[in-house]
Amino acid sequence: MRMFVASPRAEGKFPGIVLYSDIFQLTGPMLRSCARLAGYGFVVAAPEIYHRVEPPGTAISFDDAGRTRGLNDAAKTSVAEFDVDCRAVLDYLARHHKVASGKLGAAGFCIGGHLAFRAALQPDVRATVCFYGTGIHDGKLGKDADAHSLESAHKIKGELQMIFGELDPHVPREGREKIEASLRQAGTRFRMKLYPAEHAFMRDEGVRYDPESTDSAFAEMVQLFRRTLSAP
Repeated sequence: MRMFVASPRAEGKFPGIVLYSDIFQLTGPMLRSCARLAGYGFVVAAPEIYHRVEPPGTAISFDDAGRTRGLNDAAKTSVAEFDVDCRAVLDYLARHHKVASGKLGAAGFCIGGHLAFRAALQPDVRATVCFYGTGIHDGKLGKDADAHSLESAHKIKGELQMIFGELDPHVPREGREKIEASLRQAGTRFRMKLYPAEHAFMRDEGVRYDPESTDSAFAEMVQLFRRTLSAP
């Protein structure tokens, strides 16, 4: 599985973060997000989520054909395969010479937000940020009709930050309310924040990009990771 890895220039040990892309894989906006997060003092690993069906190095275009291709690729990958890949990236980070022991986190955008949510189910993940994660509220992920992610929320041991755009048609208000109610019932330590923005508002290409909301949401992520992963 090919990954993009970004780390601080400084010497020392840093928390490790698995950062999941949207359906378009490792595009320019995704690589910039990785480098930006690494600049705050994290080792960031972003896997190619469709490595089983796409050639290495494939970045899918931001157009209708690319959207169809990305969704079709997702439909060819099972939840079990996504979970195996998650464990592989976490194990890679745990062995990385610049990653501090026991300090692992996860984050992701769109489908990657759902994958990050599932990463939070791993016992060694201490903090997770899900940016407009799709399919969490209705269970849809990959080729599986129901990933049962919400039903598994009781397994989350770390803290969780859920970030959505109020204008996102993929996660409507009813879906957000279902997520919030389920997390409360599960006893999950979480925060949910809404921005006056559309789906994919953090992708810095295209008309939906909202730089002010992006900066604020990115700061939320950095603050959570610094607070939870800097402690012993």
